[in-house]
Amino acid sequence: MIRRTILAIALGLQTTAAFAQTTPTPTPAPAPAASAPATAAKQGITLEQFVARREKILMRADTTGDGKITLAEWTAFQEKRKAKGDPAKSFARIDTKNNGFIDKSELDAFLTKRFAKLDKNGDGVLTADEMPGHKTAPNQEQ
Repeated sequence: MIRRTILAIALGLQTTAAFAQTTPTPTPAPAPAASAPATAAKQGITLEQFVARREKILMRADTTGDGKITLAEWTAFQEKRKAKGDPAKSFARIDTKNNGFIDKSELDAFLTKRFAKLDKNGDGVLTADEMPGHKTAPNQEQ
């Protein structure tokens, strides 16, 4: 009789242990969004993203690889892109040092100013409707 009691207790403990191992532990709820900028970044692009993307594209005009874009390089680049407007005028607008070439600092300043102009609500993020070329965006020269 004692053996049966001990055996019953042992089997009961084994069953409890087995049940404990197979019972799923509750998973914690996902953490709320870290911050508003992370959410905003999903819906548009920030100044840093805008400058990085545009700069990468525009620096392709630097065919000599010296970090400077001359008027001749800019004109050839704009013609290849089939850009609207006079390349000499857009070059002069970006060449704020008036030294005959566009460098990274001038390009960054131009793109920062461009971003601010496009960011109509001033939230630091360009949404699709604020981007040039979007069907609801005003028609602007890039």
